[in-house]
Amino acid sequence: MNPTDQYLSKCRELIAHAQRQASAIQQAADWFAETILAGRMVHLFGSGHSRILVEEMWPRYGSFPGFNPIVELSLSFHNLVVGPNGQRQAMFLENVSGLAERILRNFDLSPKDSALVASSSGCNIVPIEMAAGFKQRRLKVVAIVSRKHSEASTSQHASGKKLQDFADVTLDTGAPAGDAMVAIEGLETPVSPGSTVGGCLLVNCLKAEVAARLVRAGSPPKVLSAAALVGAKRSEELFESAYDEHARRLAKLYESLGS
Repeated sequence: MNPTDQYLSKCRELIAHAQRQASAIQQAADWFAETILAGRMVHLFGSGHSRILVEEMWPRYGSFPGFNPIVELSLSFHNLVVGPNGQRQAMFLENVSGLAERILRNFDLSPKDSALVASSSGCNIVPIEMAAGFKQRRLKVVAIVSRKHSEASTSQHASGKKLQDFADVTLDTGAPAGDAMVAIEGLETPVSPGSTVGGCLLVNCLKAEVAARLVRAGSPPKVLSAAALVGAKRSEELFESAYDEHARRLAKLYESLGS
């Protein structure tokens, strides 16, 4: 197969792998819907390129309020590569113990909340400690990892534990060890990663399942929708009302801090 056919063939395998996790997706969606119906938020965290999954979940077209994207630029601002705010610093900070607790100190969390933590390897300290912090606060935690990559990797955490050890449910992107999926003749190592594709499949399945549960409960979500779909006026109304709802939910996470 040529490289394009190789990659697309591997992506079809990722779709099949996601379908085999239907029961775990349903369980996670139950927890997330319960959180949103309680007026609380599902906290989303991913460092490195796992930040992509956070942004895929909310806010973008076809998504809705109820999710709190926790994105630290120091861990995920990759475009400068070298120099100030470079990749070396981000990769270093991703394995600094204690940083997760400083992040969580910003929020008044409740056991009614839930959380989604993504890390392809499941082995870096900050996402592990984020999940551990959520668990300590009695939140249900869903992890997204690449199991084959995680199993081939060594945890950087002092305990030797990995992200999935602190999760109530773990979803697997299906990406291989090393993530890259296409072998090129004459090239030592493969190219074209799969964890983002696999992860986006999972978060969008979750999003759809949560939306269905909210509708069944009589609380249909305010979905960010394009003017091309619903007209300019309705699109603006949906965006404004969704952002306002997000702000109201977020306010609850700050109102009792330090008390």
